Amino acid sequence: MSEIYKPAEDSYLMEGILKKYIKDKKIKCLEIGIGSGIQLRTLKEMGVKDILGVDINKEAVLHCRKQGFNCLPSDLFNNVKEKFDLIIFNPPYLPKDKKEPESSQIATTGGKLGSEITNKFLKQAKEHLTPSGKIFLLTSSLTKDINWLNYKKKLLAKKKLFFEELYVWEVTL
Repeated sequence: MSEIYKPAEDSYLMEGILKKYIKDKKIKCLEIGIGSGIQLRTLKEMGVKDILGVDINKEAVLHCRKQGFNCLPSDLFNNVKEKFDLIIFNPPYLPKDKKEPESSQIATTGGKLGSEITNKFLKQAKEHLTPSGKIFLLTSSLTKDINWLNYKKKLLAKKKLFFEELYVWEVTL
């Protein structure tokens, strides 16, 4: 059984971005990797109504459904068919650490370099973004070799922690 990701510095950084940058409440929004549901709750409290959340962790999906959110189990976009105005992703972004328990790696480890899940996401996201759509994507200074493809990216926020720096990017087609 995998753990549900508990909100941490990265979650609160993304929450602040949502509060600062989402002006239009009529957007169609997708969050990939819903964890505890902090971003779904933030969107709902802001008045955004059209929200879908997905997570590879079925425990997280059940947890968020119990809170009244529309959620599906999905490995990235596997069970997602439609297009969205905003896609939010705070991915597992840390490089693999053999000392970390396997139960928490699903929520923290992005692959050997930390970028493998992010790169897979960026490749798939193009099919699910409306022409004027945006992605809010969190990365870390520890994440190596992100392939940004032909996306445009703008740094919205950064936060220095004692062992890394976190970044939230606005990514567009």
